[in-house]
Amino acid sequence: MREMLDDKLQRFEELETQLSDPEVQGDSKKMAAVAREHGSLAKLATKYRKFQNTISEIDEVKEMAKSTDPEEREMAEDELKSLMETRETLWDELLEMTIGGEDANRSRCVMEIRAGTGGDEAALFAHNLYEMYKKHCEIKKWKFSALDSSITELGGFKEVTISIEGEGCYRELQYESGGHRVQRVPDTETKGRVHTSAATVAVLPEPEDVEIDLKPDDYEVERYAASSGPGGQHVNKTASAIRITHHATGVVVKCFEERSQHKNLAKGMRILKSKLYDHFQQQENQQRSDQRKSLVGSGDRSQRIRTYNFPENRVTDHRIGLTLYKLDQIISGSVQMLTDALVDHDRKELRSSMGALD
Repeated sequence: MREMLDDKLQRFEELETQLSDPEVQGDSKKMAAVAREHGSLAKLATKYRKFQNTISEIDEVKEMAKSTDPEEREMAEDELKSLMETRETLWDELLEMTIGGEDANRSRCVMEIRAGTGGDEAALFAHNLYEMYKKHCEIKKWKFSALDSSITELGGFKEVTISIEGEGCYRELQYESGGHRVQRVPDTETKGRVHTSAATVAVLPEPEDVEIDLKPDDYEVERYAASSGPGGQHVNKTASAIRITHHATGVVVKCFEERSQHKNLAKGMRILKSKLYDHFQQQENQQRSDQRKSLVGSGDRSQRIRTYNFPENRVTDHRIGLTLYKLDQIISGSVQMLTDALVDHDRKELRSSMGALD
């Protein structure tokens, strides 16, 4: 954790320098991106800087406490006690701010929902998840917008990509990454049998423009015709669909929600940068063999994390053994009761793994 905090503070100080750089100030787009990233790091970086300063003060006062002067030694010991309490408080606050990993404080993320096994029923379940997260975002007053989707004849989603913006959105929603299973009687089932189908959710932090520097030679853009629209009775046909392929990694992104080719390209680039950031972060995490691995926040898309049982009105999160008989409320957008439990579990796990400061 200290290594991550050191990196964040270093990045914050680099951005502080860039903010006063005339070249950056002369580029409004880059200036806005730098200012946005600087702002997102400010709270954590300034808290950690204060923590470091307190550590330095403690070292100085410890030296004073070695004085042969009884009065000076007593004053130093009293000050040392106060500084140690301040250090513990700051450390607790830093732990709280870093629950969920180093990207916890991102205010923008990309969510992908894909239908898994189960055919049309799986696609309909993917649509249910889409509506659940949409309502949750409305409750949280987070901005929610579809970037890309592929719709079935019955109105389900083969896949849908969503942009979410708001304070704390990635910190909470990252725990939704994984396999979601549904057990219910489909509308098309004539004998009343319960079917099981699945969907996967991936939540990716959206990086700032200055973090992923893409040059035109790094990727290829293809334009083609495709159906678009967020669902419903009317599906638009547009010739402005975009497919972007990143040469080095093979990552492919498609976007055709907008009639404007320019808007689709802009949205597609946002998705591509999020996927590339996630790709490079996964590589970096694998290289850190000593990195804390949270079962809850692992983001493993192959892991089955949750079951939604409609006949029993039950939701079970398998990672923490939580079962709630409130499926009707949760599927209607009351996801907070789940995310609170997951964040709390991660908080306890993080505190346990870190131990005491000394």
